[in-house]
Amino acid sequence: MQDEKGAVLGALASCPIRPLKQGDVRGILADLRDLAKSAPALKAALDAEASVRDVLVAACSLSSYLRDLALPCLETLDALLTRPLDAVLAEALVAARNAWKTAEGRAASDGEVMARLRRAKRQVAFAVGLCDLAGLIDGRQATAALSDLADAAVAATIDHLLLGAHEAGQVRLADPADPAAGSGVVVLGMGKHGARELNYSSDIDIVVFYDPDAPVILDQDKAPEMFARLMRRLVRILQERSGDGYCFRTDLRLRPDPGSTPLAIPVEAALIYYEGRGQNWERAAYIKARPVAGDIRAGEAFLRELVPFVFRKYLDYAAIADIHSIKRQIHAHKGHGEIAVKGHNIKLGRGGIREIEFFVQTQQLIAGGRMPELRLRGTEAMLAALAKAGWIDEETARELTTAYWFLRNVEHRIQMVADEQSHTLPETEAELKRIAYMMGFADTAGFSAALSKVLKTVERRYAQLFEQERKLSGEAGNLVFTGQSDDPDTLKTLATLGFERPADISRIIRTWHYGRYRATQSVEARERLTELTPELLRVFGQSKRADEALARFDSFLSGLPAGIQLFSLIASNPPLLKLIVNIMSAAPRLADIIASRPHVFDGMLDPRLLAELPTREDTRKRMAAFVSGARHYEEKLDRLRIFAAEQRFLIGVRLLTGAITGARAGRAFTAVADLVIEAALEAVLGEIEAVHGRIEGGRVAVLGMGKLGSHELTAGSDVDLILLYDHDDAAGDSDGAKPIDALRYFTRITQRLIAALSAPTAEGVLYAVDMRLRPSGNKGPVATRLGAFAKYQREEAWTWEHMALTRARVIAGDAGLAAETRATVATLLSAERDPATLSSDVAEMRALIETEKPPRDLWDLKLIAGGLVDIEFIAQFLALSAGSAAIWEEGTPSTAEVIARLGPRRMMQDDTDRVLETLQLFTEISQIIRLCIDGPFDPKEAPAGLIDLVCRAADAPDLRATEADIRRLSTATRTIFRALVGEKKAGRAKGA
Repeated sequence: MQDEKGAVLGALASCPIRPLKQGDVRGILADLRDLAKSAPALKAALDAEASVRDVLVAACSLSSYLRDLALPCLETLDALLTRPLDAVLAEALVAARNAWKTAEGRAASDGEVMARLRRAKRQVAFAVGLCDLAGLIDGRQATAALSDLADAAVAATIDHLLLGAHEAGQVRLADPADPAAGSGVVVLGMGKHGARELNYSSDIDIVVFYDPDAPVILDQDKAPEMFARLMRRLVRILQERSGDGYCFRTDLRLRPDPGSTPLAIPVEAALIYYEGRGQNWERAAYIKARPVAGDIRAGEAFLRELVPFVFRKYLDYAAIADIHSIKRQIHAHKGHGEIAVKGHNIKLGRGGIREIEFFVQTQQLIAGGRMPELRLRGTEAMLAALAKAGWIDEETARELTTAYWFLRNVEHRIQMVADEQSHTLPETEAELKRIAYMMGFADTAGFSAALSKVLKTVERRYAQLFEQERKLSGEAGNLVFTGQSDDPDTLKTLATLGFERPADISRIIRTWHYGRYRATQSVEARERLTELTPELLRVFGQSKRADEALARFDSFLSGLPAGIQLFSLIASNPPLLKLIVNIMSAAPRLADIIASRPHVFDGMLDPRLLAELPTREDTRKRMAAFVSGARHYEEKLDRLRIFAAEQRFLIGVRLLTGAITGARAGRAFTAVADLVIEAALEAVLGEIEAVHGRIEGGRVAVLGMGKLGSHELTAGSDVDLILLYDHDDAAGDSDGAKPIDALRYFTRITQRLIAALSAPTAEGVLYAVDMRLRPSGNKGPVATRLGAFAKYQREEAWTWEHMALTRARVIAGDAGLAAETRATVATLLSAERDPATLSSDVAEMRALIETEKPPRDLWDLKLIAGGLVDIEFIAQFLALSAGSAAIWEEGTPSTAEVIARLGPRRMMQDDTDRVLETLQLFTEISQIIRLCIDGPFDPKEAPAGLIDLVCRAADAPDLRATEADIRRLSTATRTIFRALVGEKKAGRAKGA
């Protein structure tokens, strides 16, 4: 190998990373030696340099993405062994920036530009990823290189589009050799792109404006449509997947009012919008805005015009609450449980990157108007500037800077594994080890300790900032609740705090202080509550419809058997109060639960509540311990109701706070249902056997269907069940004190199980049970023998019943029968089907549902065109088309898992990704809505806090943007459904 000064990998003395599995080494090394046959520098390095060999093998073992790039980036790899990284990157960046140029000076085709940009993207991603893993560059250099590539790609695409429009006679460029110059087209990079801090697999957020009066525009009336078409092409050129991959996923939703505006907006219209309607979250977004393409001078002029909007003249403490709400993570405050490493979201989770960014941006918004030196874009530079200006101390700046780059490095490695836009650490030990190795740690324990320390540091500093700002806001005013009549100043204070009916609130609080509830009867409890009242009113007052929320809290308080523990806990743990307010203001359904069953609140006292979900085995042990003391059947069922209500409530709290996603909530709700149904079945069998004895060879298994089968239950789901049984062929009546025949025996088991789950008792209902998916539906017997079930499915069942069968999962019962049932289902699903008939039946069934159960409105996410029914039908169609049960070998997959595994066989990857994106969005929103309210979601009637939660679930700034995303994704999904399955008018859909 050449030992030239500056050669990248040749400078290595030791390797900070190691292969994930030693078994990978031989195969990877063989692949590299094959590549080296046409790469002289690589061949020399592999033969002579152990350090280089170790780095390459380890990198390819840890990152499948880099391993896949090695062949198409062979020249880049060879160059890295003999040339400085800066030179290699500069060459790729120049190629990207010039992708629009042709030798003849004419516009290239879109395909040519796409191919060149993707080639440059591969080269930069490979070089940066390899050198980053090898420890030759740090996060600062990696983010800068990736941001430079994004700048070059966007600028080249804009030049290409403008030149093409010029040649088509749509615009008149001053200089076709420099298309963007003087064009009046403003392209701003936002967020991490604007700050030159892009992550390894980042989307790029851009906004595009144009000057209708610019001389390049020939017809102002046609300009809006022309620029809209150009922007659609821009997005396609940058993000559409081709044989060369993609360049950058591109998001234009940070433009003004994205739900109702075109993709490119006139400059003047944008300025008017920001001046009159601009929101604080948009101010925060524009802190990092930077002209990256188009007419750079015009872009700079536009940002100068926006300075008064972004940076107010006076210290702006009023912006704090707004900026803080953008994060929409109640657990961002201090002291709320432990921070889990596995499954933690490095960007949005507690102590994550977003908290550092908001820590900086909030103070920029407060003071940037008065202090121009606080208007920098970069996070690290701004931390230094805040320390220099005296807004934070040097130690805070140093801690947060170190934490920021540590977390960014973790984020890069998460994304470097397979080029996925993810910020969440793996949940398995094996995959976490991969990240630990990529970070240079020897094991997961060392990595976890270091990461936890960083996350806690960030969380502490972020909480301190907002504590300080609360102090700066001043005291609320008079709060006096003694005597029989209202204190006038107190009523004014309550109105100032945000209550619309101060007299009613005053009356409620006097009730507390008079000790009229059990929770406030003791002197000590009333003293604690008196101390807590000002903070309690302040926090409740911040919620929308504060009166309604406080009234729900009053109802909750009236049902508590004692209050001193709760009041002490809230006083020492402010985030808990915020959580209670969040429930009372956003989730009437949860508020009703804790008001009617205060015992479910006990689980909220667990400091680990928001740190992690308990494992299935832990939940099983807790349930067994809780139920074990029951003396008789009815008490056992009541204890199951109590346990299930508490567990569902705690899952709901985690979902409400953003501690878990909608998909994880679905699995958690399903796990509770599984365990409860299993326990209920065991209790029922015990009762039946005590009275009727046993049937010779008798066995039962409970088949979960629908969302229960596919691990997708919501807080309000019923459960779809089929009870299967079998017995010896020669079996007669049962052998107990009251013998009955087999049919009546297993029918009685089924009826008792349904009653055990769904009959209302003093402790409520476990689950509403739906048995309509059994053979012959409501007309058939409630219990079905396995052989009859199999025969019916083979010979009589209709396509829709086989579609339902793709979500079947054995959740309880005899292990042997469970295995036979799984084998039966696998055989049924493996049956060969006529593709045309399958498509026709699925399309007809969807059309029938659309005719008989049309959606109520846009928010009927299940039934709208392109909604959850379409997505579930896509998954079921793919499953039945596959003709193989291999996907079920590890258990019944979720809808998302079926689409992710089988979608690429029948759809383009982009379509698969789009369906999964739609499913994720609709799942997040549906889980929140079903958690918070009963019945349909009506934005006009919904609690104001629920609106915020829906927007958070959609990762959107407001409801209008959320609705725009629903329309966009549902339309795309319906188009994909039609392309995959076809379309048919509603017919008789026999058996439906």
